[in-house]
Amino acid sequence: MSLSSALARISRALFTPQICLIWGVSLWLMLTSNHALFEHLLNIYPWNAHNAGFIVSISLFFTFSITLWLMLLSHGKSARWVLSAVMVSAAWAAFYMDEFGVIIDHIMLDNAAKTDTREVMGLLSWGFVIKMLLLGVIPALILIKKTPDRFFQRDTISVRLKQIGLLMLGMVLVIMPCSADYATFIREHKMVRMYANPTFFHYSLIKWTSQKLFTHHITGLQKTALDVRNVEQGQHHELIIMVVGETARFDRFSLNGYPRLTNPRLAKENVVSFKQVTSCGTSTGVSVPCMFSMLSRKHYDEEKALHMENALDVLSRQGIKVLWRDNNSDSKGVALRVPYEDFKSPAHNPACDDNECRDIGMLSGLDKFVEKNKDHDILIVLHQMGNHGPEYYRRYPDEFKKFTPICKTGRLSECSQQEIDNSYDNAILYTDYFLSEVIQFLKKYDSHRETAMLYVSDHGESLGEHGIYLHAAPYMIAPQEQTHVPAIVWVGQHFDYQLPQISQYANYPLSHDDVFCTLLTAYELKSEVCHAEFGWLGQNRELQEEQRKHLLPKPVNAH
Repeated sequence: MSLSSALARISRALFTPQICLIWGVSLWLMLTSNHALFEHLLNIYPWNAHNAGFIVSISLFFTFSITLWLMLLSHGKSARWVLSAVMVSAAWAAFYMDEFGVIIDHIMLDNAAKTDTREVMGLLSWGFVIKMLLLGVIPALILIKKTPDRFFQRDTISVRLKQIGLLMLGMVLVIMPCSADYATFIREHKMVRMYANPTFFHYSLIKWTSQKLFTHHITGLQKTALDVRNVEQGQHHELIIMVVGETARFDRFSLNGYPRLTNPRLAKENVVSFKQVTSCGTSTGVSVPCMFSMLSRKHYDEEKALHMENALDVLSRQGIKVLWRDNNSDSKGVALRVPYEDFKSPAHNPACDDNECRDIGMLSGLDKFVEKNKDHDILIVLHQMGNHGPEYYRRYPDEFKKFTPICKTGRLSECSQQEIDNSYDNAILYTDYFLSEVIQFLKKYDSHRETAMLYVSDHGESLGEHGIYLHAAPYMIAPQEQTHVPAIVWVGQHFDYQLPQISQYANYPLSHDDVFCTLLTAYELKSEVCHAEFGWLGQNRELQEEQRKHLLPKPVNAH
């Protein structure tokens, strides 16, 4: 037997029709669904003689890894449906990675699963439909309907094992000549690897599914801060409104040095704007339950938080009347045991127009709630729609269209940077108006109640920096635009903590971790879980001044 005949025989044995089909699908996915991967890769390693070898090597590596993964997934007749589903899902992931620069990790998938119909419609576009058809649905239909049956004959285990072995050998061989470059890439550019489609997307899907299906379910509700007690009884009942902002960036508030006047009304109020506040997460689904939980960001777990009393539960247990009003998706499990009112529809919100229901509508009828509970301390939480993207232009009425021209689509890639910035800043301007109206509402009760407003955004937003839009990036690599959030306090004349005391903490490093104890402190409640804790109102007042000097962190400069 000649050498050529032997090689042909080996080739036919190793490259069966189904293996050839898998290779074809892998190459299709690599060429059509990995634009974001190559865009980020070429930003770091521009195509030139020096980088060409590494770029070719890593392209082969990702191709081999996709093929290896599909080899494990696809067997026999089921390959027809598995490979079709992979192509459709990869096209879906590719659209959002290409369009917004987002990473499809398990948190992003959780956000997608919790997205309501209104948010889904805001993310749909003709570009999405065309890409899904051309890169996903039509190729999948061709594979299902037109591919001959011989391509779906099951391979022997030995053939698959040999093919997997060859792929692993190939991955080693392409790494070896560029091992130094790979070491740098793995150590310093983890984010780029997360754009590998569909391998990282499928890894995230498996992780998300396992968390939902196999997480140990905790039964019952765990009590927290059982030792909580009043340390001071004021002459007046508290009336505090906490505003949970949505997708607001610290650096887009003129209170924080932004050159555009986005806070003209708050600038006329006596407020403290905190300069060094970081979020618990980069998405609403993580940050909102985390900030009200006793768990810190480091120890936060969704399942634990859901079965543990949060700050609202503790306050309610102490006789404080709590009300949650929501103009966003929902409370993410925070308000399950306190009165909850949905303001996302005209049925409850009188401030609705053709675009959506406005945040200002959440103030409607609050006087009745305050009057009904005139002999009690009150906490009202208002969950904003705020700057929810990508359709920032829908987040404010026309009279707040101060900065023009604006981006009038959810496809941010079709807009200039100026148009995106203008739309986003107009939404911040509307939040300034809303917060100012909250303060005006509280001023009506300032003579006979201890009044205060606490505002903090759940997370920030990327507006094109580093080619990234929106939010929900993995926290360890998230840009500060997504984690550095605004936080503002206004207090009335009788409130136990006054601005001179609060303002000394304006430049100290704070976070969502401090919200739990801030709320307890606001109602003169003490618990060991908050001993020596910092917050929007300062430190636990029982600590002595000398002890305070040793415990305070060094101030950092605002930026």
